[in-house]
Amino acid sequence: MKIAYVLNTYPQPSQSFIRREITALEAQGHEVMRLAMRAGDAPLVDPLDQGEAARTQYILKAGAMGLARACAWAFAQGPARFTAALRQAWAFGAVSEVGRLRHLIYLAEAAEVAARCQTAGIRHTHAHFGTNAATVAMLAHTLGGPRFSFTVHGPEEFDAPRALSLRDKIAASAFTVAISSYGRSQLCRWSDSADWERIKVVHCGVEPARFADPVPLPDGPRRVVAIGRLVEQKGQLALIDALAKTQSDMHLTLIGDGEMRSQIDAAVARHALQDRVTLTGWVGEDRIRDELARAHALVMPSFAEGLPMVVMEAMAAARPVIATHVAGTPELVQDGGTGWLVPAGDTDALAQAMDRMAQSPLADLSAMGEAGRARVLARHDVAQEAEKLAGFFAAP
Repeated sequence: MKIAYVLNTYPQPSQSFIRREITALEAQGHEVMRLAMRAGDAPLVDPLDQGEAARTQYILKAGAMGLARACAWAFAQGPARFTAALRQAWAFGAVSEVGRLRHLIYLAEAAEVAARCQTAGIRHTHAHFGTNAATVAMLAHTLGGPRFSFTVHGPEEFDAPRALSLRDKIAASAFTVAISSYGRSQLCRWSDSADWERIKVVHCGVEPARFADPVPLPDGPRRVVAIGRLVEQKGQLALIDALAKTQSDMHLTLIGDGEMRSQIDAAVARHALQDRVTLTGWVGEDRIRDELARAHALVMPSFAEGLPMVVMEAMAAARPVIATHVAGTPELVQDGGTGWLVPAGDTDALAQAMDRMAQSPLADLSAMGEAGRARVLARHDVAQEAEKLAGFFAAP
């Protein structure tokens, strides 16, 4: 089956889950065309991401004249369909945070997407995130392009469902994907009950072969690792505050980068934690696996999430997880079984959980890690989840 993935910015260091999903679909014999509106701003240090960039077609590279020609082509193909898409874009723009002009640009992008899909013989388009990529995929369908679906991750989509016209997108889609049962419940909140059946759960996945031989937990002083964009919702500032309250001398490695880097550096200095905190910036998957191998646990202090890939990867590497009790995280992390769950924003509780980890015998931590590994491999094998998704693509 020929499928097009419609994305906003791709690839990005934080989007390895999309790359894995596409790779798994291709391994099962499907042909996937990657259509991104533009390239991301973050440097691509992982060779796998660099390879994805080389395989991706960037819609905005067509330029203003190219997009204008695509609109003229779409109008010639079906004036009534073009008018319907224009009305959709205008209506969505009226309630959105970015306005009508931006949605007219989305319409032009959709015309270019529809033209490329027709040329390539694409039967289905799939977007990741319920934001502008899903809007473009829906408008391309209205213009006469292939049917579409989209995956909603959260938390951004759940913060502004009306501004994103989620109800209309779900109703127009062939199906809509949530990445957790929690995510599905939130989509049911913002859709008509008649459309609940079209909301499916397909988990993001890990590649079990990449975690075939987990490294035993190391001896020595305890180490934790946190992985993610350095932004407010990820809670790294709270993590630094919690680390300062711990009773042990554990070391924290922060992997990632973002707009809050300077604030995090300042917090580390304020608490005099320079010897106990390492910030690496963005690194490739090999370095991430190395850091997980050196760590005794992953810590995820997020205020809001979907269902983080880093939690899955840590569990696949047989590492316990200290996480906040948000969104779909409790569907994976079981308090006292595969790690610890704490209230989001509670730095005292987070510090206490980190101390419990530091004081736990290595054998107990290893048992937690193995329990987490069994759980994630049973629920988040990317090949199984991609096969499930492909079945939805192929359904009439």
